[in-house]
Amino acid sequence: MKVLKIIPDRCTGCMRCDLACSYEQTGTFQPSKSVIRISSFEGHTSYAPYTCLQCDEAWCLTACPVEAIGISPVGAKVVADDICVGCKLCTIACPYGTMFYDIDTHKAVKCDLCGGKPACVEVCPTEAIVYEDAEQADWVGPFAAERTKAPAGPLAGVS
Repeated sequence: MKVLKIIPDRCTGCMRCDLACSYEQTGTFQPSKSVIRISSFEGHTSYAPYTCLQCDEAWCLTACPVEAIGISPVGAKVVADDICVGCKLCTIACPYGTMFYDIDTHKAVKCDLCGGKPACVEVCPTEAIVYEDAEQADWVGPFAAERTKAPAGPLAGVS
């Protein structure tokens, strides 16, 4: 399966991904409608793009009371506009803050990987966002593994 990989050290904050995403999602260059965001740090001297990385847990999917979120053939969790009632439970459930609510349509929106050809990847001049084969999306890996250890060894009951 292919996944988005974000490499913050390469991001220059040019916002091309933001513009490409908004155009792909809405047909207009309107960054407020983009489903990728760029965080700036240290007085706008470093940047980090973030978007839905299609996590295995899919809390957004399980939180939806009307089952409006499904999985596309490319593995993206996608919102069915005709089913979504705009309750925002998925936006609350997402621990990464990458489920958004469109105030114009009154529906949830999120990255759908552009059907398998992410626009953000296509336009990124520094390859800060890449779409590559991976066994699973695990961007917290070593960090999470380190945090599950106590001084005497692994915490009881944590796998």
